[in-house]
Amino acid sequence: MSVQTERADTVPAAGIRKSDASPPGDGESRTKGRGGASAPYLLLLPALAATAVLLGWPLVKNGMLSFQNLNPRQLILHLTEWNGIDNYRDVLSGSDFWKVVGRSVVFTAANVVLIMVLGTLVGLLLARLGRRMRLTLMLGLVLAWAMPVVAATTVYQWLFAQRFGVVNWVLDKLGWHSMADYNWLGTQFSTFSVVTLLIVWQSIPFVAINLYAATTTISKELYEAASLDGAGAWQSFTSVTFPFLRPFLWATTFLEVIWIFKAFPQIFVMNEGGPNRLTETLPIYAFVEGVGNQHFGMGAAISFLTILILLALTAYYLRTVLKQEEDEL
Repeated sequence: MSVQTERADTVPAAGIRKSDASPPGDGESRTKGRGGASAPYLLLLPALAATAVLLGWPLVKNGMLSFQNLNPRQLILHLTEWNGIDNYRDVLSGSDFWKVVGRSVVFTAANVVLIMVLGTLVGLLLARLGRRMRLTLMLGLVLAWAMPVVAATTVYQWLFAQRFGVVNWVLDKLGWHSMADYNWLGTQFSTFSVVTLLIVWQSIPFVAINLYAATTTISKELYEAASLDGAGAWQSFTSVTFPFLRPFLWATTFLEVIWIFKAFPQIFVMNEGGPNRLTETLPIYAFVEGVGNQHFGMGAAISFLTILILLALTAYYLRTVLKQEEDEL
């Protein structure tokens, strides 16, 4: 007589349902998923900590200083005299501050327009040049961009020097003999002209190289289709090139507004805001009032107002970008 037996592995254990058994590695994958989701935030922690220490804390200290009456006497005696909003009241009620604000806005607008127009033209030229000429032009742009600001400003001081400047010598040789001893830093307009030429020369490489990089992402098939439709060079630019470059141009313009608005070394090294403080922009005005005249609380208030203006510009830019994204959706 034979005895039939069942295999042990075919009989389910008592009290255990098939649905209760979880696939192997499921808990481990969920743990890895949570860890992967938090990884970007952990990677951001060093940058956030460095920003808080190097930018946040000085900003807080500057804000506290703007509510104090801090002069050489207080520094020597180690006194802390809080005066509330008196510094802001004195700054905002004075006519000098608003003159400097208007001057800063006009100076920034003129520079940004020149930089964006010339930088866009140079960037489009890079896209049309051959390989060797493009490499040569890009090398010159990178060298101009890489030159330290103070060194470049010193070179421009030599170029536009009154007695031995190269510009005056060339103009004299070309027949403008009245320019032989012309003082380029003697008037407000001529000083701003030299500073504008310096800033535009230093800023064009950034716009041009980045715009050229943006043009490389445009498909050539779009230009071929536009040419088949009878579009000329201008029509191809307005219908193909410009729509693709619009986000880049908008972002670059915003960056240039911030960089030009807070430009300090070019103006200060060139003529220290002269003549007669007629070329002071907000950063120069804050430095002269704070460090130069040793009204440190007043200078802190001016610098904090400058930061608020830049924050307002940033908020306007972000609002415009978000609105454009909503319209695209």
